[in-house]
Amino acid sequence: MDAYPLDEHDLCTVCRESLVNFDAAYSFGSYEGPLRKLIHIFKYGKLESLAQPLSRFLLQSLPLDHRFDLVIAMPMHWRKRWERGFNQAELLAQPVAKRYGVKLATSLRRCRYTKSQAGLSEAKRRENLRNSFRVVRPGEVKGKRVLVIDDVFTTGATLRAAAEALKSAGASYVCALTLARVDRRAFGFDMAFSASSTTRALVAGKGVS
Repeated sequence: MDAYPLDEHDLCTVCRESLVNFDAAYSFGSYEGPLRKLIHIFKYGKLESLAQPLSRFLLQSLPLDHRFDLVIAMPMHWRKRWERGFNQAELLAQPVAKRYGVKLATSLRRCRYTKSQAGLSEAKRRENLRNSFRVVRPGEVKGKRVLVIDDVFTTGATLRAAAEALKSAGASYVCALTLARVDRRAFGFDMAFSASSTTRALVAGKGVS
């Protein structure tokens, strides 16, 4: 029997307990197979022309009745952006903001250079990201419904840290949108935290188990 059974929202125990700071999260598919390869080619092969078709995947993942006041791409520290040459989340977010007819805001900043999250436990990921985001123009997000876009939802530690900064600045609603979600049931992450609201939901798009 599955040690982490899914509930009626397709959430396993691990995911339910990790829904902190943001109000909802949506992903197009699982981080595996062709989708994973596409993301790797886009991100590490620096094939920027993939941003447009991948953005269409993102738009397919959101409920039609959702409305947002701002779209924010997950920011990169200037040093990491310089090393990679571009911010993949920003390229993905531009067509989404245009589709919703809202501003692609730059008020969320990565204020601290952090080491790679790959291979870190959940607790170490949270510690690595502590105080790593700040909102430089709080008035831009206060009372607003904000959509934050990134490429992959792994443990959600980065998205939670970003959402915490946005909520502290007064955002009324923060939704995370990613191309892919890692199946966390395959990992033994430390889950010494819980969701603070039963209204939060992680809803995965097609291809996510």
